[in-house]
Parts: sequence; structure tokens; C-alpha cells
Amino acid sequence: MMIFIVTLLVYTSHLRQTQPQDTRTLQDFYHKTKEALDRSRGGRVVIDTSSGKAKGQIPIDKDADGDIDEDDEILAKEMAGRLKAAEQQAKDLANAKSPNKPDTPSSVVGIGSSAGGQKKQADGGGSADEETEEEHAVEQELNRILKKAPVIIFSKTYCPYSKRAKGVLLEKYVITPAPYVVELDTHPLGPQLQARLGELTGRKTVPNIMVNGKSIGGSDDIADLDKDKKLVSKVQELGGNMKERFMQDSS
Repeated sequence: MMIFIVTLLVYTSHLRQTQPQDTRTLQDFYHKTKEALDRSRGGRVVIDTSSGKAKGQIPIDKDADGDIDEDDEILAKEMAGRLKAAEQQAKDLANAKSPNKPDTPSSVVGIGSSAGGQKKQADGGGSADEETEEEHAVEQELNRILKKAPVIIFSKTYCPYSKRAKGVLLEKYVITPAPYVVELDTHPLGPQLQARLGELTGRKTVPNIMVNGKSIGGSDDIADLDKDKKLVSKVQELGGNMKERFMQDSS
């Protein structure tokens, strides 16, 4: 009996060793699991053989036509674009609802370092901006000059037209009190004063002859008024005291 049992065990052991192992079940399980993982990750991972690192993923068949082609790449880009647009829309909506959204620069007046560069409006309205320190200094200097005498001659030392006008006014006529001459090329605020006079009188060049704050013109204007014997009446009309010098001498 013992011999029979031993013989049976040896025979069955020999059968197990000689019978080929069926690996189909394990292989099927492996491939099915791998395919499922590839689908969940968007495609098969490509490995760089030189570095051993993943290079990227092969696009999956997005249009379900049984082939991975250019159409799948186009669909993938379209999906990425829609996702990006949706993300931007969400950001815009969040910004629109934010209570701390800053005002646009055009609606901010007189705040910050740019306020010093804003000009004062001439109409004197309540919405006037602050004037700069330089503009304030020019305005004060111009007011100071205009108070010096009824007749002011804004000139430049090298200007032939200025010399011509000064020759007519100071040599041919007697003006009381004497005109006050401002040489803009030597004045510290000369360019700024000339620009301001251009804004006030419309005359941007020199000479510029002022009588009680009103311009009667430049060199050609003075010459024409003198030629037509109208210069004295023009100055007196604006409140100036003026007469021809030769009449004073003859008397």
C-alpha cells in the first residue's frame, strides 16, 4: 500500500513538471490593464532610450475613426483652446465682481506724482487742475513785469526787429513813464515768458509791445502805425502817455 502511494505522488509530480504552463490569463490581464492606463493618461507614453525619461504621449483616437491622424491633433488643439478661453472668461468674471478693482488712469485726477504736470484750466471752473511750480513762477513774473510801466517792450538783444522797434519807440517818441524793456534772451524765465505771451496775445515772436496788458504788435506793426501817424493815438487809446519827441523840442 505504501509503495502504491509513493508511486502515485512521483507520477503526478512528473506530470506537473512536463505540462506547459498556460500564461494566457496573465498576459491578457497585463495588456488589458496597460491599455486602460494608457487611455486614462491620454495615450501611450514614449520613452527616450538615451535618457530613460518620458518624452511625451502619443495622441489618442479622439475622433473615433479607428486611426490616430492629423484630425486627432486638430481636435486636441481645439479642446485646449476652449479650455483656455473658459479659464480666461472665469478670470474676467471674477475681476468684474471684485470690489477692489482700481479706477482707470483717465478717471484719476490730481492724485500721485503726475498731478504736478497737469495744467490749470483758464476758465476758472471748479474742475481746474493744479498748476505746476514753473507755471506759477512764470505767471507771477509776468504780472510783476506788467506792473513796471504802462508800456512794456518784450525784446531780445540780438534781434534786429527788436532793435528797430526800440529805436522808433525810444528815440522818436517820449513815453511817460519810460517803457520797461525785458530782454527775453537774458531773462532766467525768458523762453517760458515768451511761450506764455504767445498764449495770451497770439504773438509768439519778438518784439511784442504791450500797453497796459494789451499787445499792439511787433516791429512791422509799430513801423506801420508810425508811418500812418497813428502810433500816438493807439498808445493813448490804451491808457499810455506818449508824444512825438520833435514836437517837445520845438516847443
